[in-house]
Amino acid sequence: MNRVFNFNPGPGLLPVEVLQKIQSALLSYGDTGMGILEISHRSKQFERLLNETKLLLAELLEIPTSHEILFVTGGATAQFSMVPMNLLREGKTGNYLVAGIWGDKAYEEAKKFGSAHIAASSKAHRYSEIPKKLILSPNPAYLHITSNNTVEGTQLHTFPDGAPLVCDASSDLLSRPMAVSNFELIYACAQKNIGPTGVTIVIGKRETFADSPSTLPILYSYKTYLDSNSLYNTPPVFAIYGVFEMLQWLKRNGGIQSQQERNRVKAETLYTALDSLPFYRSHAATDDRSLMNIVFSCPTPELDTTFAKEAEAHGLFGLLGHKAHGGIRASIYNAFPVEGVTALVQFMKDFAQKRG
Repeated sequence: MNRVFNFNPGPGLLPVEVLQKIQSALLSYGDTGMGILEISHRSKQFERLLNETKLLLAELLEIPTSHEILFVTGGATAQFSMVPMNLLREGKTGNYLVAGIWGDKAYEEAKKFGSAHIAASSKAHRYSEIPKKLILSPNPAYLHITSNNTVEGTQLHTFPDGAPLVCDASSDLLSRPMAVSNFELIYACAQKNIGPTGVTIVIGKRETFADSPSTLPILYSYKTYLDSNSLYNTPPVFAIYGVFEMLQWLKRNGGIQSQQERNRVKAETLYTALDSLPFYRSHAATDDRSLMNIVFSCPTPELDTTFAKEAEAHGLFGLLGHKAHGGIRASIYNAFPVEGVTALVQFMKDFAQKRG
């Protein structure tokens, strides 16, 4: 089996041992005699899997008993709508820290459901930094942040306060410790650090979920998922199983503290190479650099394309930047091995020497 180094920003790389467990479960999940793609979401086996997944997530993230875990669909994009639909009340304003294109999309969606306000934005600087000075509106319903900006390669290393905090943690949940009790709500699509595509995890205060307006469509109300243990309609069974296996893998490998250190070493290795090679230009401000997505560029867009194409010949895939931003992007999520980072650094040196 010839596996490449997968730098794609999502769906991201999964550990081989997790893939092998999933492969086995495709034929028979446990002793059911049915594959994981076949078992009923109403079966006792799946309900047990669902509850065990929640317990594992609560253990790894140290989620307090005041908070509940929901499994929904629609990715982070659906949460751009569900957050204001459920949390934004008349006389209140949704506040948004806009430090990347996903934060901007969340803000634009919130305007459809009520009053929305940009507390800070780095758009004028092509989102190369995290704004440090926030100006909140009167009567803020919440402050929405994006903890890691996958397109631009920036990350919040400290979290603001002043309003109930809502966090899109799609690309760094479980990559580092988070004080969940400080957040009103956290959401994350799974396909970067947590598992395969198809499920979104929402963690929030139980009272917040229970207080969803009764006028909402049934599948856009957090209360629906709270009251039914995320089983009101058919959930993404396979994706939840994939999350379970990834959580098991993370626990076997030392938990979140150990994972944070591995992620730090990988990122520092790449940034050290990037800073030592004047051929490349780093996008993110030094203090705001992401440990998940390293974004940089060659001297010309044409060389960016050549870089990504030639990298594939060396087994380095998924390095071309987002279409809205350009450049090169190396996504090194939890499961990404240090050997892949080492291989990329060597390729960067060789490419700069040849083209510089």
